[in-house]
Amino acid sequence: MRELVLNNRSPTIQLRVDKMERRTKSRGARKKSTSTATNRREEFSPSSRPSRARNTEAVSGACKICASDEWDTDVTRGETTCSVCGYVAAENMIDPGAEWVNHSQGTDRSRVGAPTTLTLSDKGLSSEISRIDLTSGAAKRHGMSGKQAREWRRRQRIDQRSKTRDSRARNLTKAMQFIRDRGNLPPQIEQQAASLYRKSVENGLVTGRSIRGVSAACVYIAAREAKIPRRIEDIGEAFDMRSEVEEKELKRTIRLVARNLGTHHITGPEEYFERFHSELQLPPSVLGATRDIWKKVGENLSWQGKKPSGIAGVILYRASQESTSPRTQSEVCKVSGISEVTLRGLLKILNELYPSAV
Repeated sequence: MRELVLNNRSPTIQLRVDKMERRTKSRGARKKSTSTATNRREEFSPSSRPSRARNTEAVSGACKICASDEWDTDVTRGETTCSVCGYVAAENMIDPGAEWVNHSQGTDRSRVGAPTTLTLSDKGLSSEISRIDLTSGAAKRHGMSGKQAREWRRRQRIDQRSKTRDSRARNLTKAMQFIRDRGNLPPQIEQQAASLYRKSVENGLVTGRSIRGVSAACVYIAAREAKIPRRIEDIGEAFDMRSEVEEKELKRTIRLVARNLGTHHITGPEEYFERFHSELQLPPSVLGATRDIWKKVGENLSWQGKKPSGIAGVILYRASQESTSPRTQSEVCKVSGISEVTLRGLLKILNELYPSAV
């Protein structure tokens, strides 16, 4: 009986002994691998760019048929096969990586078009037949005869007219052309002016008013919001609105668009300093002196109701007179858009607030 009990316990004891031996061997192997990894220095190999990596490896482990772990991936067919027995382990795999393929066999592998822009009526999303490719020289360069060039010019006109059949498209096309050709703005502010005009169309502000006037108002407001203001006289001249009636209409449209679109930035004299300083070709020291004078007199209530460009002009005039590069009153008035009588009146206020050091 005792012998039977010992026989019953012996398998359990043997299992425990085997388990302890395996644990000891695994610890020794782990220490050995750790020491080997510490002593060995592997060369650093940078990984491939994620956008260019082909991610079709969907199979890992051993083959079900031959127990091999060597796999071949066919990117074209989307299959992963065993390189030993040919077993197809995965098929119809999707590659989420970037597709760097250029079907035109060119050097540029990008397959996207130009970015959208608000300065075009269709935002640049539709394709068009360019007039540049249909000139006599370009047609000859492309191998087109005179008859073929005339036929393509006719198609180009039909294509252009088909895009502006409704009144809204024609309105936007004309307005965007005004903003691009006459706005004289940097690209970012040009985009802002185009956005303001589109919002004006949505709010019904263009109905009953000229496209030229509303686009000029949007250009003026966009420049004012970007703190590089333009004088209303300059905007009116650029948009062929020189008469007194047209200038009044432009001012009225500017107030209407600003009130409805919530653009209430007030232009200050300090925003004209750099522009007038550049146009008068004054040395940098004069610009610093101009800003110093404005810091001392800018908070005074005597400037309320005065034209910001006129204030900027008179302060620049005063700073130039105290420097080695003086400018005449007529030169300053021409740049700032005020009369000499107005300049002398503003100069009298400035002299009271900031007496001369001489």
